[in-house]
Amino acid sequence: MSTAPLVKGTALPASAPLPWSGLLALSTAAFTAVLTELLPAGLLPRMAPALGVSEARIGFLVTGYAVASFAAAIPLTALLRGLPRRPVLVGTLLGFAVSNAVVALSSSYALTFAARLVAGCAGGTLWAMLAGCAARMVPPERRGRAIAVVLAGITLALSLGVPAGTALAGAVGWRTAFGVLAAVAVLLVGWTHARVPGFPGEAPHARVPLARVAVLPGVPAVLSVTLFLLVGHQVMYTYVAPFATHAGFGRTGLVLLLFGAATVVGIWITGVLVDRRPRAALLGALGLCATVMAALGLAAGVPGVLPVSVALWGLAFGGAPTLIQTALVDVSGPERADVATSLQTTVYNAGIAVGSLTGGVVLSGPGAGALPWAALPLVAAALTVVALNRRSAFPSGRHSS
Repeated sequence: MSTAPLVKGTALPASAPLPWSGLLALSTAAFTAVLTELLPAGLLPRMAPALGVSEARIGFLVTGYAVASFAAAIPLTALLRGLPRRPVLVGTLLGFAVSNAVVALSSSYALTFAARLVAGCAGGTLWAMLAGCAARMVPPERRGRAIAVVLAGITLALSLGVPAGTALAGAVGWRTAFGVLAAVAVLLVGWTHARVPGFPGEAPHARVPLARVAVLPGVPAVLSVTLFLLVGHQVMYTYVAPFATHAGFGRTGLVLLLFGAATVVGIWITGVLVDRRPRAALLGALGLCATVMAALGLAAGVPGVLPVSVALWGLAFGGAPTLIQTALVDVSGPERADVATSLQTTVYNAGIAVGSLTGGVVLSGPGAGALPWAALPLVAAALTVVALNRRSAFPSGRHSS
């Protein structure tokens, strides 16, 4: 099938199969970005001696990436919004390739840190584009499933990619692991150029100022749900190890494995429901998250409660980002999705930072047992916003725009 209609913005007919090759290219890009961001965290003891710094400073390679991604998402997306989407996407992949190649070869911490900042800027730009590209590749009634396919790359990177990358580094060396990541990014350039349609950028006369995108009907509600959920989630997730110890379940690795496996199931269920019952699916996911936090607060020490609750938490949280991002694309429209998603990327990263900080304050004050009670009101606030915004942001059916 020719991609010419796609380039002009008219999506595939509803009866056509999903453009799997293009969607999987975008999903692999998401996988590569997450793995690039988080891989140093699993390689602290190996990278520190080679670069002549402490393990804490290797940890800053993750922090620097996150800060660059946070800072770059909005300005770079605004600066590049008029350019054709495919060259910008290819540029972000080349940024990952160059950054990972430099990390693989560098013996200088300063040069390595600078390369990580480049990767962070590429990541911030990439996250702002993925959902919009996926949405424009399919008809509106299949938009949610396309976004779910793309965002599955994040889940797979967290649950499988980071452990596999760490194991690869242990077997062949950390420099080789980053070299492999650079090669994957180069291969992705060719895949993306061949299979992702060449959507145009925003025409100058059609560009809505960023401040106006932020206040489009429904956008503030979606962004607030993103913030409340991420802060609440991160309060617990960042400190799940001390909480598990507090509850008498010291096998943190098993807890994380249960959570990761459940998120894979959650995103699969979301892919089935997101285009038919988006509101019910999101209310169900947030309601389940809130229930889990209450169960952990009340009975985490009861045998079996912690692992079952963590599995249900992963199931609910696995699909929530797809449901929220699909709602954002619906209310902003696919043509403005890049800008809207850049705002969400910034809010998402802010939520992670605030949640981690808040959880640390709770842990050092009332203690680990108070973490679920700190998270519960935030998740409940996200649930309340969804419940109150049926018309503007979270309708029962799909938008046709």
